[in-house]
Amino acid sequence: MDASSLFKPFSYKGLTLGNRIVMAPMTRSFSPNGVPGQDVVDYYARRAKADVGLIVTEGTTVDRKGASFDAKVPNFHEDEALEGWKTVCDAVHGEGGKIAPQLWHVGLARKPGTGPHPDAPSDSPSGKTHEGKAVAPVPTDEDVADMIDAFGKSAGHAKALGFDTIEIHGAHGYLIDQFFWDAMNKRDDNYGGGLVERTNFAQEIVKACRKAVGADMPIILRFSQWKQQDYTAKLAETPELLSAFTGALKEAGVDIFHCSQRRYWEPEFEGSALNLAGWVKKLTGQPTISVGSVGLDGDFFAAFAGQGAPAASLDTLIGMMDRDEFDMIAVGRALLHDPFWAQKVKEGRIDELQAYDGEALKTLF
Repeated sequence: MDASSLFKPFSYKGLTLGNRIVMAPMTRSFSPNGVPGQDVVDYYARRAKADVGLIVTEGTTVDRKGASFDAKVPNFHEDEALEGWKTVCDAVHGEGGKIAPQLWHVGLARKPGTGPHPDAPSDSPSGKTHEGKAVAPVPTDEDVADMIDAFGKSAGHAKALGFDTIEIHGAHGYLIDQFFWDAMNKRDDNYGGGLVERTNFAQEIVKACRKAVGADMPIILRFSQWKQQDYTAKLAETPELLSAFTGALKEAGVDIFHCSQRRYWEPEFEGSALNLAGWVKKLTGQPTISVGSVGLDGDFFAAFAGQGAPAASLDTLIGMMDRDEFDMIAVGRALLHDPFWAQKVKEGRIDELQAYDGEALKTLF
């Protein structure tokens, strides 16, 4: 097996990577009071040392009281947490790696009364679930402006701390994705309407982040068609709609699209073998990251039950990379279980890859 296409350098704007392997962001909740400690430092540095080209951190919450559903989820705005992230960043750089914080707001995925600020309301586009149940106040214009500003401020922190790039979490039914999704976005102002109009919230976040990080720091946006609330949901049913959606976000300043699928090898539209990342690269001309069950034999959430197999689809992945269908591949649970996954693939030690075990979620190694 020739895996050389996974280990070619990648460069875009001010970001240069030694290879095409990305550590996918995975919620870990090992940061008491939102502060990453030495165990978090070691967790990321261990993977940087073992040939992961770019590390995207677990979701780190922006400065809105309803942004987090767990006090052990790290934040990216309080002084002590930022000091912890500076230590993480320096450790990854010390091992020769590159790193991006994933900036996150969970929106209505947070149940009222949970998280570090249990009395705060949960943010959303319209205060309604995807089933139409009203569970929170409708955000005012001032609320929406503050949500946007919170992302910009965290982006500025990332720049100041020396991170290499940032990723905005706009996928999986969290806040930004709730604005994308017509099932949850019932607004009749500038932030509601058709699919392109529903990108306005994300566009303003991207612009706020660009202002904070400058022209040369790439901005990654993670998005998905599927939602944790509805695996079958699709924002864009056709290539034409996907073109309009991603084109608006490109125009706002997205540099790299992180295209999340439950299974990366599945075609996005009938009549083409391209997956979501392949289509977005074709339509926008921008670099893309693909992701979805690399090294696993189950789907995205079945993996949490322990379903997994080592390198079951590496030949498929390498073929897609050889054809330049997308630029990078993000690896999640396989890297969570085996920090040396990328190193083993690079060295041809495929028989040493370890099958994913859901027990790995209970530790931070």
